[in-house]
Amino acid sequence: MYNAGEQIAELSKVNYDNALKYASLSIEKAERLLNLNVQSAKLALAQSMTGASAVAEVKDPQSFLALRAKLTEAGVQYATAYTRGVYEVASEAQADFSALAEEAWSSYTKGIAAWVEKATQNAPAGSDVAVTAFKSTVAATTAAFDQFSKATKQVVSFADASVRAAGENAAKVTSAKSRKAA
Repeated sequence: MYNAGEQIAELSKVNYDNALKYASLSIEKAERLLNLNVQSAKLALAQSMTGASAVAEVKDPQSFLALRAKLTEAGVQYATAYTRGVYEVASEAQADFSALAEEAWSSYTKGIAAWVEKATQNAPAGSDVAVTAFKSTVAATTAAFDQFSKATKQVVSFADASVRAAGENAAKVTSAKSRKAA
């Protein structure tokens, strides 16, 4: 016999487990971002102290200009590395959350499919049209989500490649300009 209460309890348990996974993943990524920011702050302080002592030792304008170019290049490299680190954390978080969402959606659709199947077995006579329409709606929704998921993956992949290429290009341009200034 069909027991809707048990199935609802099972779906609730799955939703609870998924909520815990999302919370854990959020905390993990926030911790990584916090660590990146702390490391960056320490590095920025160290670079500032090194730069200040180097400026204090400058004796002529020529060495000041060379030092300025060197400090500028170091600053741009630092900013590029920091941006890359933030992007990597965000990109990993996006991939992890997407995988978790896909897993949750798959579990949900399997649960709904099982529920529909059990419900249709106990459906009153003459409800074939409604049952077929409901099954069709579930199948169409699943197919639409799959298409949306594939399109999202393509957009994310394109954006990732674009951001990486832009970062590499910025580093090359900065390095070339620093060499010209020196």
